[in-house]
Amino acid sequence: MTLTEHVTRSTTSATAVAATLGLAAAAWILTARQTDGMNMGAATELGSFAFFVAAWVPMMAAMMLPGAAPTVARCARSDGHARAVPLFVGSYLAVWAVAGLAVYALYRPHGSTVAGALTVAAGVYELTPLKRECRRRCRASVRSGFEFGLYCVGSSIGLMVVLLALGAMSVLWMVVVGVVALAQKLLPPTAVIDVPLASAIVALGIVAAIAPSSIPGLTPPM
Repeated sequence: MTLTEHVTRSTTSATAVAATLGLAAAAWILTARQTDGMNMGAATELGSFAFFVAAWVPMMAAMMLPGAAPTVARCARSDGHARAVPLFVGSYLAVWAVAGLAVYALYRPHGSTVAGALTVAAGVYELTPLKRECRRRCRASVRSGFEFGLYCVGSSIGLMVVLLALGAMSVLWMVVVGVVALAQKLLPPTAVIDVPLASAIVALGIVAAIAPSSIPGLTPPM
């Protein structure tokens, strides 16, 4: 590779990362506006199908694109052309959109006991071999945004269950889950961090079940 090609690929990679993070920032603004006043904790309604889809895709873009930026950079660098990035990002978000269809079909407003049970299950999932393998693949080189999306859904599904259990339209829990998902995409699996995190999620679920008022936003104000 010549020096000119190296500089061109590096510039393309940097531009792709900037565009990805810019899209994520715009998605956060849109998500905050769309969900304003909708959070009712565990009792949150998802609204009509059209509204949910219009809210879900920006929500996933906001929460998941920052962690995808390193992979987007590798895609742009290996291809050498910025045109590969929209296809990669679009197919990645398409996988999350399909996951949203499953969420809409399965989700129901629920009480604190169900919220606690779901959160405990999510904490247990964090320590499963499936989670570890999906997380490893989510950090590795992939051939397409579709493949990357599948592995990242498998890696982050437990965290998404926490969000849906505690407040599907809660910006606070979106930020918390988004930060954890970002850290897991950037950092390799390690028991020193992963076991305490899983234990904390399980403890959060137990508290949600027995003392729901102590969990921010879980129960709507009277």
